[in-house]
Amino acid sequence: METQATRLTEWSEGSGCGCKIAPAILDQILTTSNSFNQTDPKLLVGNSGKDDAAVYQVSEDIAIINTVDFFTPIVDDPFDFGRIAAANAISDVYAMGGKPIFANAILSWPVEKLAPELAAKVLEGAKSICKTAGIELAGGHSIAAKDPIFGLSVNGIVHPRKIKTNKGAKAGDLIFLTKPLGIGVLATALKRQKIKETDYLNLLDTACRLNQIGAVLGNHEEVHAMTDVTGFGLLGHLIEMAEGAGLSAEIEIERLPLIEGIQDYINQFIFPDNTYRNWNAFNSKTEGVKGMDLVKLCDPQTSGGLLIAVAPENQTWFENTLQAENQVAWEIGKFTEKLDFTVKVS
Repeated sequence: METQATRLTEWSEGSGCGCKIAPAILDQILTTSNSFNQTDPKLLVGNSGKDDAAVYQVSEDIAIINTVDFFTPIVDDPFDFGRIAAANAISDVYAMGGKPIFANAILSWPVEKLAPELAAKVLEGAKSICKTAGIELAGGHSIAAKDPIFGLSVNGIVHPRKIKTNKGAKAGDLIFLTKPLGIGVLATALKRQKIKETDYLNLLDTACRLNQIGAVLGNHEEVHAMTDVTGFGLLGHLIEMAEGAGLSAEIEIERLPLIEGIQDYINQFIFPDNTYRNWNAFNSKTEGVKGMDLVKLCDPQTSGGLLIAVAPENQTWFENTLQAENQVAWEIGKFTEKLDFTVKVS
């Protein structure tokens, strides 16, 4: 069994949320399946809106949020893999405006080829993030399989009238993003053994950062919609928000925040193959993308930031709220009435 110099990223073609099923294929699976014909009125949020988590009302004042998220290794260090996977899964609860309360682990491990001690470190990393989020890693389920896979099923709570879905935006709303883009680019640089140490630290700092601001914003009606940016890239998740609300969106490419150093890798054509998969899925709904700007827009993010729709008259309140919570965010564009395109890039 390997215990030294094990590179977890060698065990999969994709990594992190970049290993998601392609958008077109996923749509085909879901639209041809009857599994999600949901009729229970207490199921407040199900699969129909492509939201980040399901929400079920249990009382007049409490609804339960549940999400599940797992993937193949995005980094080689097992502890860091666990941290990123946990932060990514917990983010779905924050994206609904909720508060996480506990989580269960999902572990697939090739026990005959990778030491169990490495899997234990993955769990330790996940537990450290759960502790930061103020929740317990309560249990889980494991299987022996050929690929290492890890993630969490996370439960949270939210007031039924304070749920933030991805389809509540209104025309004129400003669009904010709470983390810089480029996690997929840096993960690919790592997989190809081209990453600089400082850039790896930037990857960890971004991907392990919790989107706790979502639980704060869930209490405020001035925020109309939220979602987190993951495997379909900024463009894919922005399109989901716009289509869900029956709107279009306009963003400025120069306003997009980028993790320091990723442009050097893009210039070397170091970015995930699934960047093109995302572009092929969404380019027909997009206008104004030039050259390699598609990488910034379609780079699959793992534990990315929140996309937030805020009424323009509440911008000062929103920015003051972020400052009080030591949360940064970038204004990248706005939602408009529905036009011929879904997203225009200028």
